[in-house]
Amino acid sequence: MDHITGSNPSSTGAGLSGMPLTLTINGKKHEMTVEPWVTLLDLLRERLDLTGSKKGCDHGQCGACTVLVDGRRINSCLKLAVTYDGAEITTVEGLATGEALHSLQQAFIDHDAFQCGYCTPGQICSGVGLMNEGHAKSRDEVRELMSGNICRCGAYTNITDAVMEVLDKEAAK
Repeated sequence: MDHITGSNPSSTGAGLSGMPLTLTINGKKHEMTVEPWVTLLDLLRERLDLTGSKKGCDHGQCGACTVLVDGRRINSCLKLAVTYDGAEITTVEGLATGEALHSLQQAFIDHDAFQCGYCTPGQICSGVGLMNEGHAKSRDEVRELMSGNICRCGAYTNITDAVMEVLDKEAAK
C-alpha cells in the first residue's frame, strides 16, 4: 500500500491522519493512504509521477490540470483526491493504447494544435471529455465548451480543427 502525504499549508488540520483511497488511474488500481488536503493534481504529479497534467494557475481558471474522472473532465487542481475514492481517473498518459495514440492526440499532431505544449495535455483531456459528454456538435460548441482551457500561444483554431476532425470521424461511423 502506498502512503501519500502532502504538506498542510495551514495549521488547521494538523494531526489529521491519512484516509484510505482506491483509484484506478490509467487502468491501474492504486490503493493508498492520502492526507485529506491533497489535491488530485498533486497526487498525480507529485506522488505518482504522472506529470502530463500541469499546474498552471492552481485556481481552476486555466484548464492545464484537466483530467478525466469516470470519462468526464475536471480541473484536478480544485478537487481533493479523497473525494474520488473508487473513481476511474484518466490522464493524458492513459489515453494512448500501447504505441497507438488516441485519435485526438494524433489529430493534435496532424493539425499542429500546440506551440509550447504546456496546455496540450489539459486541452486534449478536455477535448476527449467533451466528446465523451456528447455536447459538442459544431465548431462554436467546441470553442464554447473548451473555453476554460487557456492557450497562451493562441493555437485555438488548430485545437478546434483537431477536435472537429475527431468529432466528424466519430459521427461518420
